[in-house]
Amino acid sequence: MTPTACPFDVTFVGRANIDLTTHVPHRASPGRTTFGSPLTTRPGGKSLNQAITTAQRGGRACLIANIGSDSWGHQIHTALTQASVDTRYLTHIPNTATSAAVIEVTPDGESYITLALSPATELTTHDIRQATTILDTRAIVVQLDLPAEPVTTLLHQRPAPIVIGNLVPHTNLHPNLLRHLDLLVVNHHEATTILRTNTTNPLHAATALQQLGPRAVVVTAGPDGAAYIYPRGSGTIPAPAVPVIDTTGAGDAFLGALALDLTRQTPLPDAITTATHIAAQTIQHSGANTTLPMTSHNPPTPPQT
Repeated sequence: MTPTACPFDVTFVGRANIDLTTHVPHRASPGRTTFGSPLTTRPGGKSLNQAITTAQRGGRACLIANIGSDSWGHQIHTALTQASVDTRYLTHIPNTATSAAVIEVTPDGESYITLALSPATELTTHDIRQATTILDTRAIVVQLDLPAEPVTTLLHQRPAPIVIGNLVPHTNLHPNLLRHLDLLVVNHHEATTILRTNTTNPLHAATALQQLGPRAVVVTAGPDGAAYIYPRGSGTIPAPAVPVIDTTGAGDAFLGALALDLTRQTPLPDAITTATHIAAQTIQHSGANTTLPMTSHNPPTPPQT
């Protein structure tokens, strides 16, 4: 059945995976072993986390992503449905495993993430065209580190009044395409990677990134808050001082909240202030989403054949 058009507040384009998390006293040195806490599993991935934050705040969220046909893929689908995220464009790829993120969390709350990517679940140009043909959404958030071809297609189509890009662009993505973005949101580390400089000032980084083409830029800086620049001005927003348990997903919570507020015509500085507080709430507990079920680790069942 062909899905009918349905208005969404924010549509997220990117990846969904399973987070495999352990808390460790310190990261292992070369050739040594560190003992961690029991491994837990929870649906994750940047776009998934962002979509759930939007839904938690009362927004109509949609996720465009591919997952495997294994039990992890079904776990992700079920969790999104329970979180009220629309899954009509969440596709199970036959005979394919779902990607997993291996996350080590140290006592200071820092998370070290390795994505075990399942290449067959990467979005394609066909996926983008099929999903956006009748897509009715106020804003769209795309992971710029996806393969360049589908991102290029999406940016040229501009299927929403507000187009937001996140993460370091894929190496094959033409730099001129950043001019199609109404907003670029990156953390300070990502900003320095894009700019190929070690600037220590997030506001200077935001200003330099805007010169690459985006209409507005937000650079998050963890405990130092966030810096922004847009046509009406620039500035910084402080972050509240809170105890840090786990930074996993803080940036995703920030972006999910920010995107929704922008669809409600909230001024950018005010939206950043709210998003900064939402992110601060996230780092005070373990895992990116406390609303999603966390279980002891069980290997996924093999993909369907």
